[in-house]
Amino acid sequence: MLPRKLFGFGSTLLKNSLYQCSQHINYSSQAEPTRMEKTINNVTLLGRVGGEPQKRGSGEHPVVQFSMATHTNYRYESGEFMQRTEWHRISVFKPNLRDTVLNYLKKGQRVHVTGKLTYGEVKGEDGMVRTTASVIADDVIFFQAK
Repeated sequence: MLPRKLFGFGSTLLKNSLYQCSQHINYSSQAEPTRMEKTINNVTLLGRVGGEPQKRGSGEHPVVQFSMATHTNYRYESGEFMQRTEWHRISVFKPNLRDTVLNYLKKGQRVHVTGKLTYGEVKGEDGMVRTTASVIADDVIFFQAK
């Protein structure tokens, strides 16, 4: 409790000040924006290019796409060695990176890609809608060609 002599609780000025402070506190606590949580969508791939990069899209929104293979090695209990290959669709939208990939990346070349995973839907010739996954490349590092 605050001493009465110091603040003079009987004064109208102090009551008005305290009222204004309480209104400000209530207002500011109600107007506080909701916080958005941070999320992460990072993909890092190291593998080989599956086919020559192709330019697609329109003149306004060009994109270069290529396929990339990665593999996982494992061994059965019998001792048999196996290799499982995964194929990835890589899309490059960044203008300078897009042009470099189109002009210099070749089939079979070893490549390191970092980017984001995205999903979309494609309607096939048979009318069926299929979900597709693609890596939107932020960076592509070329290794020596085969």
